[in-house]
Amino acid sequence: MTEKTLADWQQAAADIRIDGRAFINGRRVDAASGQTRTTYNPATGQALAEVANCAPADADEAVRIARETFEQGTWAGMPAAERKMVLVRWAELIEQHADELALLETLDVGKPIADTVNVDVPSSVRTIRWTGEAIDKVYDQISPTRDNCMGLITRLPLGVVAAIVPWNFPLSTTAWKLAPALATGNSVILKPASNTPLTALRIADLATQAGLPDGVLHVLPGPGGSLGEHIATHMGIDGLTFTGSTPVGKQLMVYSGQSNLKRVFLELGGKSPNIVFPDADIDKAASAAALAVYYNGGQTCTAGTRLIVHESIHDTFIEKVIEAASGWAPGNPLDPATAMGPMVDKGQCDTVAEYVAIGRDEGAKLVAGGGTVMEDTGGHYHEPTIFAGVNNQMRIAQEEIFGPVLAVIPFSTESEAVAIANDSIYGLAGAVWSQNINTAHRVAEQVRVGTMGINNYFGGDITVPFGGFKESGNGRDKSMHAFDDYTELKTTWLEFD
Repeated sequence: MTEKTLADWQQAAADIRIDGRAFINGRRVDAASGQTRTTYNPATGQALAEVANCAPADADEAVRIARETFEQGTWAGMPAAERKMVLVRWAELIEQHADELALLETLDVGKPIADTVNVDVPSSVRTIRWTGEAIDKVYDQISPTRDNCMGLITRLPLGVVAAIVPWNFPLSTTAWKLAPALATGNSVILKPASNTPLTALRIADLATQAGLPDGVLHVLPGPGGSLGEHIATHMGIDGLTFTGSTPVGKQLMVYSGQSNLKRVFLELGGKSPNIVFPDADIDKAASAAALAVYYNGGQTCTAGTRLIVHESIHDTFIEKVIEAASGWAPGNPLDPATAMGPMVDKGQCDTVAEYVAIGRDEGAKLVAGGGTVMEDTGGHYHEPTIFAGVNNQMRIAQEEIFGPVLAVIPFSTESEAVAIANDSIYGLAGAVWSQNINTAHRVAEQVRVGTMGINNYFGGDITVPFGGFKESGNGRDKSMHAFDDYTELKTTWLEFD
């Protein structure tokens, strides 16, 4: 990757040639129907690409090939050490095409180019490389039995796995799913979000170039309704991994019960608490509070949208967060200086505006932002927004907005802070800020979330699992724990004469 200016990225965007065809059996193909869907650049509102609009017929063909490939053992039967090297080569190719992939992600999603270059692409490379390198270090087990018996416990791939990924982190979330699913020997049907499929399609090309056998990976852009439902109810799919909204995740569980009880693993919504005590490093905590809610425009399942602040520092802390929020003014995502780009589309921008109106109607005090901006660009931009005077029963404190809206809630005691934090249907992420090690660990242990930061937000890397409690889902992405979602345990019992 090279240091580029706004003009450089604009020229690269003008020159790029996008292939929106599906990826089936190791090659790019049109949808069986020949239909396409236009995707749009959220920064400008202009048409970006024509993408294959896949339908159930495409899924049926992909599943048929995936099943045949799996049963032939082309990939599943390959020694783990050889699968490892394919994944490592794949990671290297993604790294070599980093600028191209970063640009595609920025054009497709509206993410700032500084983030796609420095975060999304490198983290995806790290995920695939680390997972590949780990797979031949996973050992099976022998149980402690009596002398004339041996209990073998082996880990086998599920078979054909479907992965449905969201629009907010298309590249990195796709890597979270594909790396462990492929490493463990499965065939995979990937359905990217219909409006942000470009990086998923491109890295599939690179997977074939890295040596992934034809028929193992298939990428089907298409509507979440008809295509997603067909995949979720397909009798030929053994497992389904999904990142997205809680209502959709619940429906996928229903589809599993209505079909073949395929394994379903879900990473869903969040309304994450960010708790600040008076003895915290106030400047650091305020800067992190802005990062927690405005990174990626707040379109982040782990966003720290509930800022729970001790009453003794409440007013002072809000002023510091307002100051920090000024550094997150929306801008052109192709500008390396931009910290926050547009919402992904007009619908999402309208949703954010609706919740701002709801917050006002509920009696919360709007102390920063609150409006859409940069309308003349044709894009969908919303400024960083802060509500004070919020109680945890308000809709803006309970419902996932998925935008740059922060609700500030005061507390007086440690037990009250924990109670507020846990008073949510979600349990995905959170943080606590305190210089007192006892307070920090005590609170972190009591807050019911899958990932909890102490004096940091968005902490963690590929070495630790990611997932949620309660209605934030089940299963885990990342780390070696992710292998559990893509494998079955088998017992083989031997008795000796």
